[in-house]
Amino acid sequence: MKLRYIIPSFIAALTLFVSCGEDNDPTYLEEVRVSNSYVSIDQNGGSATITVTANADWHFDKVFLQTSKDADGNTVKTYTELPTWLKVNQISGPAGETQLTFSADGTLDGRTADLHLVCGGVTQHINVIQGLSTISNATCAEVIAGPDSKTYRVTGTCTAIANTTYGNWYLTDETGEIYIYGTLDKNGGTKNFLSWEMEVGDIVTVEGPKTTYNGTVELVDVTVVKIEKSLIKVDSLSTTDPLPLEGGELSAFLICKGNGVSVEIPEDAKDWLSITSITAGSEPVVKFRVAPNAGGDRSTTITFKTTDGTREYTSEAVISQKGAIIAATVAEFLAAEVGNTLYRVTGVISKVANASYGNIYLKDFSGEMYVYGIGSKGDFQAMGLKEGDIVTLVGKRGEYKGDAQMTGAVVDTDDDGNPKVTPVTDITIEEFLTKPDSKTTYYRVTGTISSLKGSNGKDNDYGNLYITDGTNELYVYGCYSGYGATGDARKFFIRDNGIQVGDKLTMIGYKDTYNGLVELCGGICFSFQKAE
Repeated sequence: MKLRYIIPSFIAALTLFVSCGEDNDPTYLEEVRVSNSYVSIDQNGGSATITVTANADWHFDKVFLQTSKDADGNTVKTYTELPTWLKVNQISGPAGETQLTFSADGTLDGRTADLHLVCGGVTQHINVIQGLSTISNATCAEVIAGPDSKTYRVTGTCTAIANTTYGNWYLTDETGEIYIYGTLDKNGGTKNFLSWEMEVGDIVTVEGPKTTYNGTVELVDVTVVKIEKSLIKVDSLSTTDPLPLEGGELSAFLICKGNGVSVEIPEDAKDWLSITSITAGSEPVVKFRVAPNAGGDRSTTITFKTTDGTREYTSEAVISQKGAIIAATVAEFLAAEVGNTLYRVTGVISKVANASYGNIYLKDFSGEMYVYGIGSKGDFQAMGLKEGDIVTLVGKRGEYKGDAQMTGAVVDTDDDGNPKVTPVTDITIEEFLTKPDSKTTYYRVTGTISSLKGSNGKDNDYGNLYITDGTNELYVYGCYSGYGATGDARKFFIRDNGIQVGDKLTMIGYKDTYNGLVELCGGICFSFQKAE
């Protein structure tokens, strides 16, 4: 057992002994003093009180790691004044004398907390101890079933690495899997995970406290006790680029110190990926055949295995293949399965949820969908995109909490590399009437319906109508449910939505003139408001 885990146990025993004596010398600093710098709470639960005497305002420093989710679902680290299991009657106070009461519920295992009380630029440490803190050797299943805040030592295989800065990865043994959220380096520092040179397939022993967040069991900021390098490693692939649509062959060059090599292909990739040969030896080569791809982009993770006779060792490689980009309406995109297939969708930006990241809503005649980010942060704003613009996006079908969304979206480009964006300018009816005819320049215009064209003003299949601003009148040659409507999809929008004279319409379209009559053509209904 490491010395740093023996010391808290010794202190706990010493504190219990001191608390039984009649003389308990207080700890002094010039700026602040506490009647006792060690606080012992009964293991079955309870409280303990000390006195703080300060010559200035004081507060507890934020030194305890907590994890949470931001609005976009990303895990973020924050720090708080207290661990989750401990309560204090106040965490800051004025100069003078303050009674601090520490309390905690009962626990099956010992736990400690080093609180930092800051006053006048100096820090007074207060060590809170409940029971005897020990480290349990455990399987993943025992960690999952055990209490939070307890420190465990676990050995398992690194099966995936999620973050190489903080060291977030998955540890798996024969009983289950746990998430490692933060890995300290050899000096106890953070953000230095790469110094361990850890790879998927390595067998690792770690120590750290357990926490549970949104149902995920985690060991937080673990100490690495031991790394046993895997006996098999993917030295290289014949190509790291995605294979072309036509498919082809791919070779994986391995280094193996175990007995034999086996290969595991996931079930969902077996219909397009197969093994053609495996050569033996300490540097085996595995050859794969990749079938032609008629769908979207696809990839899979291949697992290579070997054994020393008692333990299995693994290594992984990702094989990917380019796919076709599928043109889809919003409705077709929403009906698609979550995956790596790329879709091309065109519509009107109906709402901007976050301009910095390009989180928007995109709408066409078939429906509306959420786009979780366009390009990198700032790209949306740099392109000058805004509500009302018509844009073509390429992205994957994703999902968050059961709600469909496009992920990894980028603005599509034409053969010359120009973005497929049609800017839409907001203008008045009066201004629209003065613009030159152009089928490539689009405007957004708002007005009140003054009359509906059709049989008796009622049977208006395509939505031909007039709108007015009270002074000027504009003929709208077709009012359609959204971008991309053709054929029957252009019909009956007015009738189906009960739109009548007096209702307000916001239309997107271009200007044309027919027999001297100015028209708004290609009319996309951006929104409508019923008259009161």
